[in-house]
Amino acid sequence: MKSPIYILLLVCVFNFSCSSNDDPVEDPVEETPTPETLYFPPINSNEWETTSIADLGWNESEKRPLLDYLEEKNTKGFIMLHNGRIVIEEYFNDHNDSKIWYWASAGKTLTSTVAGIAQDDGLIDINNKVSDYLGEGWTSAPIEKENLITCKNLLSMDSGLDDSLGDDVSPSGLQFKADAGTRWAYHNVYVKMQDVIAQATNETWSNYFNTNLRDKIGMTGQWINLDALSVYWSNTRSMARFGLLIHAKGKWENTQIVSESFLTEATNTSQNINQAYGYLWWLNGKSNYHLPATQIQFNGELIPNAPNDMYAALGKNDQKIYVVPSKNLVIIRMGEVADGENFALSTFDNDLWGKINMLID
Repeated sequence: MKSPIYILLLVCVFNFSCSSNDDPVEDPVEETPTPETLYFPPINSNEWETTSIADLGWNESEKRPLLDYLEEKNTKGFIMLHNGRIVIEEYFNDHNDSKIWYWASAGKTLTSTVAGIAQDDGLIDINNKVSDYLGEGWTSAPIEKENLITCKNLLSMDSGLDDSLGDDVSPSGLQFKADAGTRWAYHNVYVKMQDVIAQATNETWSNYFNTNLRDKIGMTGQWINLDALSVYWSNTRSMARFGLLIHAKGKWENTQIVSESFLTEATNTSQNINQAYGYLWWLNGKSNYHLPATQIQFNGELIPNAPNDMYAALGKNDQKIYVVPSKNLVIIRMGEVADGENFALSTFDNDLWGKINMLID
């Protein structure tokens, strides 16, 4: 006769076996990681959250070659943001986080953005002709040709005015070359949009800009008139704040500064001549492009090493704001010219992106 203890052991083994076969233990379910939220640095503060190259899974060994290259190429300030957080912030060549530098033509995108704000406010319509705001005679073109020029033409660089006459944007310097919308040319006539906004808002350009853009996102800096040009100067972090606003589709935390719909227009092809140009933004990933001071069409992408969805604010002598939605990146470069003097784009853009790719891929 089996002992009670022996029988009890058999029952326990049998129950365990049945339980294991009939009710298999399921593997724990892995939770999907929560996407990192977009971060905005507080207004009127030097606080700015950071994230590390290691946390992002990037190649730490490629950081030093990138920084050495930037220093060698006369960079003053360089910032990389990922989802708004600082990954790299470095200063070179006697520059620091409080010193200011000029944006050059990268600041054209400030004018474009403020035009969007004024339109959102119902103060202008970029489809209206410029003379609706400035009156007839703001150019030397025949009136019937002048009246073809809309604010959108100014933002798209296809006003048809002669770009070979220098930086003078007084009427004598703005002469007819072709009908608006039929010729793309990189021309300082875009600055007349600042006059349009000043007239429409009954404020100075600087005051409207400061109140409706600069102060709302915690930028510092100011517009300085140089000859016929109005050039923005700021520290590198202010440029990064602006880039972050654009990456966030015009929203700063819970406040819509400029409408997403306007920015969508601004960062897509604005006319049918230069595919790589929006409203004063340069666009990568297009099949062809035009460059300043030439009517030649170049085939291929603007910056082959950069992501296709990147768009950029590009300024004379290599002032850069790169925005890459697919990688949640905003990248800023301020400094002296990297190689030869240029209006906006240079071989430095492609070479720099080669270095950046080694870091982030």
